[in-house]
Amino acid sequence: MKTLEEQMSVYLQYHRNPRNRLTHFVGVPLIMFSLFVLLALLRVEVAGFSISAATVLAVLVLIYYFRLDAVLAAAMTLFVAVLLLAAHAVATEGVRPALLVFAASFIGGWILQLIGHVFEGKKPAFMHNFFQVFIAPIFLMAEVFFAFGYKREVAERMENLASRS
Repeated sequence: MKTLEEQMSVYLQYHRNPRNRLTHFVGVPLIMFSLFVLLALLRVEVAGFSISAATVLAVLVLIYYFRLDAVLAAAMTLFVAVLLLAAHAVATEGVRPALLVFAASFIGGWILQLIGHVFEGKKPAFMHNFFQVFIAPIFLMAEVFFAFGYKREVAERMENLASRS
């Protein structure tokens, strides 16, 4: 498995422009939320508990994040929990409202992403490697940590790897 820095260095190569990064800070959470809304409609009963496909996806991605970096994963867990709670609240309003919210946030999120890549002048990272869609959220969380002076060693290793490619 590639390290956090290796994964994020690939993502960084497609996200150097500050305006692109800004659009991603809104677009990525919108897309995450939209997918959680859609997947919150799919539920199964397990041992008397109703579990949504959104929760299953979130847990699987968070397990991967914990394998990459426990501190960033813990922060992502809090962020994902908020998105999941909101998505489940939308899903309880019914299929039609949930599908409308899904469509609006999914399309809006991707429009922002694509506008960002116009600023960047490069295709999205997932065009190179689809798995990069899972790196985007933790990359953005890492950016928040970097902005506050945390995880500087991660930022330096990521930057060094990105500049070598």
